[in-house]
Amino acid sequence: MIDAVRLESLYKTYDDTVTALDGVTASFAAGSFTAVMGPSGSGKSTLLQCAAGLDRPSAGRVFIGETELTATDDTAMTKFRRLRVGFVFQDYNLLPSLTVEQNVVLPLRLAGRRADRRHVRSVLERLGLGDRLDASPEKLSGGQRQRVAVARALVTEPAVIFADEPTGALDMRSAREVLSLLRSVVHEHGGTVVMVTHDPVASAYADSVLFLADGRLAGSLTAPTADAVAERLAHLGEIRGIGAAA
Repeated sequence: MIDAVRLESLYKTYDDTVTALDGVTASFAAGSFTAVMGPSGSGKSTLLQCAAGLDRPSAGRVFIGETELTATDDTAMTKFRRLRVGFVFQDYNLLPSLTVEQNVVLPLRLAGRRADRRHVRSVLERLGLGDRLDASPEKLSGGQRQRVAVARALVTEPAVIFADEPTGALDMRSAREVLSLLRSVVHEHGGTVVMVTHDPVASAYADSVLFLADGRLAGSLTAPTADAVAERLAHLGEIRGIGAAA
């Protein structure tokens, strides 16, 4: 099976004192939906940002398809990311001066591509935002802003979507809609989704779960259920507590 994303011996340290990633090697197959989970401070978001090319690892290599992101300069990495990668930020990262529709089409414009307005509006309607096209982000609830961020990641039809807590600010119904849409990207369109989440229920929408603890891989789970994930997370928390006390 072809790897959409491959990480080789990733290390990430801050100020030479904090190790966020400690030799992580992992791969994400094309056409797969993977949830990344672990205790707070385990390196989940750092892993996602390094994998997406938003941050550079201190050591190691990142491949998206056949392209090694860690071998490109910042300009080439940015250009590649605009064409091939979608990212859903935990804090939305919407521009307050733009409308909902303008925020969603911004990645297309930055990449020099024409926006298919019918496609854009179809994505927004599917996310329950069809009547908010001309609204500014400040007029939206937190959940609506998150759905705009999801639409922005989807509209370029990227090869890989990285999502950092995409349902964190959503009510249960909206969360289900977003997760179902991400799953359809994989199972209907052959895309690849890598999602950081703390929610065992959200992780059950994925094909598999990758667990991190203290910046290292701590196992995986295929065909996850919410109960099985919650049990594994509790176990990781216990191990971490024992280690901290030792």
